[in-house]
Amino acid sequence: MAGLDKDTPLPTAITLHRKSRILEIAFDDGSRFELPFEFLRVYSPSAEVRGHGPGQEVLQLGKRDVEVLGLEPVGNYALKPSFSDGHDSGLYSWDYLYMLGRDQATLWQTYLDRLAQEGGSRDSKDIPPPPPKGGCGHHH
Repeated sequence: MAGLDKDTPLPTAITLHRKSRILEIAFDDGSRFELPFEFLRVYSPSAEVRGHGPGQEVLQLGKRDVEVLGLEPVGNYALKPSFSDGHDSGLYSWDYLYMLGRDQATLWQTYLDRLAQEGGSRDSKDIPPPPPKGGCGHHH
């Protein structure tokens, strides 16, 4: 199994609840998680969200209403969701999904704290247009 250690629980059921915008996933160790689409989207494992090293994560804004349009299995080890904002490069391995479920409360709080710190919003209508290109805009 690529990228998984033998102790990773495997999913026994994966259900997409489009109305409530939740990915429900049950694992063979008995745990069961409900991961909101928004949460999955802001914690996408893709490079464009995670950046290329710690501290380079790109804060995702305005994803409250994001939908998952499709879910494709990748081998026997991951899921690849397609989001309504066009994002589809994230590969969610079983161990990553398990970690998201297990640490959901902490991760979500971290995200909300970051939003507050940077003056971001979960609603796309509140997002200011990107600043004009030119400066890099990183504050140190």
